[in-house]
Amino acid sequence: MEDTEKDSQQHPDPAAEMGEDAMVSTGHYSSPLPAMTEEERQELQEELAKVEDEIQTLSQVLSAKEKQVADIKRKLGITPLNELKQNITKTWQEVTTSNAYRRTSETLSSAGLKASTAISNVSSAISKKLVDVRNAPSFKSFEEKMENLKTKMSSPAAPPSSTSDEDNNPATESLLTQPEDSPTQERPMN
Repeated sequence: MEDTEKDSQQHPDPAAEMGEDAMVSTGHYSSPLPAMTEEERQELQEELAKVEDEIQTLSQVLSAKEKQVADIKRKLGITPLNELKQNITKTWQEVTTSNAYRRTSETLSSAGLKASTAISNVSSAISKKLVDVRNAPSFKSFEEKMENLKTKMSSPAAPPSSTSDEDNNPATESLLTQPEDSPTQERPMN
């Protein structure tokens, strides 16, 4: 019994270490399928070895081809950055020629035209309203009063030309008659 324990410690179960998939692929699986004869099993193992050899050969060929491609690219001056640029350009071309991109572009263009038209309409409406306000009698009256005040402020020596209510306003008169070089009263600072 001690021999059995020592033997199991020295030779652990290979399936536990490698995993079942690895055991099957390397031919180390300990229990054959019950419906398989020894001859069929031997054929499968030979086929497995043959396929593994082919995989090894193909890996070596692939590695050699990758080295050859790298050498040719180096000789042509093709750098990874150039390849990246070419890939991006190619991808952008594919994107811009796709149906989804064209439909999205057309939709956005149409929306832009509609927004532009709407903004133009709003701008026209606002301009028309401003013209209407400027032509309104109340604005004309205000404009005339401001012109009169401006005229009075710019020429204080000239006699007043009209006798409207603003002309008789004492505050307006004091502004118009106050000499420019007269001292102003300073307000005390708090």
